[in-house]
Amino acid sequence: MHQENREVHDIETLIREYGNDVLRTAYMYVKDSHLAEDIFQDVFIKVNQKLHTFQGDSNIKTWIIRITINTCKDYMKSAWNQKVMQFTEVHENTLTGKDEFVAVEQEDENRLVRDAVIQLPQKYKDVLLCVYFQDMSVAETAKLLGIAEGTAKSRLSRAKDKLKLSLEGRI
Repeated sequence: MHQENREVHDIETLIREYGNDVLRTAYMYVKDSHLAEDIFQDVFIKVNQKLHTFQGDSNIKTWIIRITINTCKDYMKSAWNQKVMQFTEVHENTLTGKDEFVAVEQEDENRLVRDAVIQLPQKYKDVLLCVYFQDMSVAETAKLLGIAEGTAKSRLSRAKDKLKLSLEGRI
């Protein structure tokens, strides 16, 4: 079975199938599209180097997202990042055009939600990203994060409560 997994998964297919998930997850951690792209590349370099170690204990997407989260956490912990982020302003792409009022409003609302998620404590953000942004079940999320399923449910509930308080009256 393990040999079969190695034969089925090639890096190009994995990038095509899970690249957007990796990029979205990285962006939610680092809040910068260029840095998220760098992390995307790092993740798939690691995936390519370690693909032979994938044992099939979880699905391949869960394994890749775990690598993504760990890569993001490593980046966030780096001393270089902590110093540079103090002096760097994150520039977001803006929509242009005359008839985009609704699109601009939606983008502003999305930005508010994204910023509120980003501000959550790490343990809540991890669960929220897995369940809502990666469409994982609570059980898959618990396994990925190495926590009990009850803990994952509790953290998800607390994350939603914190988001509700944070966004109340703004959306």
